[in-house]
Amino acid sequence: MRVLDFGCGPGTISTELAKLVAPGELHGVDMEESQIDLARSIASSAAQENAIFHVADATDLPFEDGYFDVAHCYNVLTHIPDTKAVLAEVKRVLTPGGVIGSREMISSSCFSHPDFGIIQKGWDMFEDLLAANDGHPHMGKDLKNQFLQDGFADVKASGSFNYYTTPRDIEFSYNLVMGWFLSPEVMETAINYGASTREMCDEIRRAHDLCKAHPGATVGVAYGEAIGSKT
Repeated sequence: MRVLDFGCGPGTISTELAKLVAPGELHGVDMEESQIDLARSIASSAAQENAIFHVADATDLPFEDGYFDVAHCYNVLTHIPDTKAVLAEVKRVLTPGGVIGSREMISSSCFSHPDFGIIQKGWDMFEDLLAANDGHPHMGKDLKNQFLQDGFADVKASGSFNYYTTPRDIEFSYNLVMGWFLSPEVMETAINYGASTREMCDEIRRAHDLCKAHPGATVGVAYGEAIGSKT
């Protein structure tokens, strides 16, 4: 089999997929060269020689028609403004009968508990910034519809949570929030855009500190999932 992982990022999922399809090929694609460098390093460390990585745009893939049996993405369509363009390009490189699968976040159904009356506003800020960048913070809800609109058949949809409850889980979630959602760069962008204020960002950060230390802390990240096939 030949498998495409488009928007592969650092390649952690790609490397696991490569194990499943060996000796078949896994091709990971991402726009960011730094992510591809990291993906190559991870695959090399795992001695996964069938994992091949490319710097490329998902709307202009460097592969011939019908090259892949399976295409996969995880939290990628959420960030791509032109969903139709990327799905059309993925469809082009799939064989007839080839399968596409995607898992995308549903931001409105994500939560941190206890909320301390402010953490949800952090999720709102994230949604506003995604939308301002022509992203889709609730793409997980719309996957079935998107696949059908772009001509995929046998579309099946489902949903799930990543549910964080153990101290290790909460630590991971906290570090992700602080390193991404509430990183200085993102907060500055939110303030400049008008999606937040410096005072609100400081309050949200303090609330996450309290949530991390709370014995009942729970974080839920909601996802929609869909698979379909090329006719």
